[in-house]
Amino acid sequence: MGNGNTNMKDRMKGIGLQKLLAPIALVIVYLFFALFGRNFFSYTTLVNILDSSYYIGFIAIGVTFVIITGGIDLSCGTIMMAAAIIGGTAFKTWGWPMWLSLLLILFISTAFGLFNGIMVARLNLPPFIATLGTMMISLGVGSIVSNVRSATFPTRGADSGWFKSMFKLITDDNISFPTGALMLFGTAFIAYIILTRTKMGRYIFAIGSNKEAARLSGVDVAKWQMMAYVISGFLAGVGGIAFAAVYTTVMPAQGQGFELYAIAGAVIGGTSLSGGVGSIFGTLIGVYIMSVLRAGLPSMDLPAHYQTFFTGVVVIGAVLLDMYRNKAASEVRILTPADAYKESALHALEELKSALAKADEVSKQNALKQEIARKKAEMKTTYERMKREGKVERARLAAEEKAFVQKH
Repeated sequence: MGNGNTNMKDRMKGIGLQKLLAPIALVIVYLFFALFGRNFFSYTTLVNILDSSYYIGFIAIGVTFVIITGGIDLSCGTIMMAAAIIGGTAFKTWGWPMWLSLLLILFISTAFGLFNGIMVARLNLPPFIATLGTMMISLGVGSIVSNVRSATFPTRGADSGWFKSMFKLITDDNISFPTGALMLFGTAFIAYIILTRTKMGRYIFAIGSNKEAARLSGVDVAKWQMMAYVISGFLAGVGGIAFAAVYTTVMPAQGQGFELYAIAGAVIGGTSLSGGVGSIFGTLIGVYIMSVLRAGLPSMDLPAHYQTFFTGVVVIGAVLLDMYRNKAASEVRILTPADAYKESALHALEELKSALAKADEVSKQNALKQEIARKKAEMKTTYERMKREGKVERARLAAEEKAFVQKH
């Protein structure tokens, strides 16, 4: 019992460390560019950082669900753009109203997500291969439906451009308010609730931690694994709407590479590629780190494509940290007799404190308080004595080993 509790504590400590490192890294990167970048520390730059993180943020939240199950989604970026260009074609060429075109974007992306889920969960295709195929299919479908033409969404001033204010509100004084940040945070909060407070979230984590154990526990693994891909597809559609709202024009065969930024954001934020560990808000932090890099590097007169290099460095560092954490969590810690005694005594103290909290008679409370005080004093004395004895014993064994080596 002691070893199991210790390993769990070490694992939780490692997870907490990585979750803490991501926001610290974001603050450090932002302050670095604010101090050394040219015209970086401004409201306009902040709005640009938020604008450029919407579509990546939405697909990164979706891909976090998939990665927690132990899978991967290489198609989320191309699904996002294929759905957006089909929705834009429906509005511009087919004459659909804007609200129906936006619903079409969500429908197309969710259908692709369901397709991925069926291939991975029902047909047992490796996630890498299944989503790689879907990436190519979505690229082709977007180009076929749009006849290899770009789709232009209405401008902000047009009657059909009402949805743009959902992501960026511009006042009559030409002041921009990044309202999309509220939508992204709201989506992240809902995703957080799903992952941490619902049956779906518990099962998704269980599948990623140990798929076979989850199945033997009665979890419908295929159903919940498929739901993770459906969520990823749906949020790719939301990302497509966000992209159309911010950038207006959607090009055919676009979106390849966006999935890498989404996966990178999740990994930087503490989501483990081995599954079973993930954080929605950590993913958002990872996305913002990349957005700050994208905006900050040009402010130091470095080409924007340097972002790709530095993002790669950050991702490698995050994966190495994840590997170290998993290794540390899986290591079996051999307790000395003193440590084993201390853990046993602490467990006994916790039981006494629990009994004290439940006791309603004053005499019983006083007796338990005296017993707790006695137990603490006894634990301290015995633990120190056992540590000294253990140190002496280790020194004796080392001396015997040294004498044996010298003799032979």
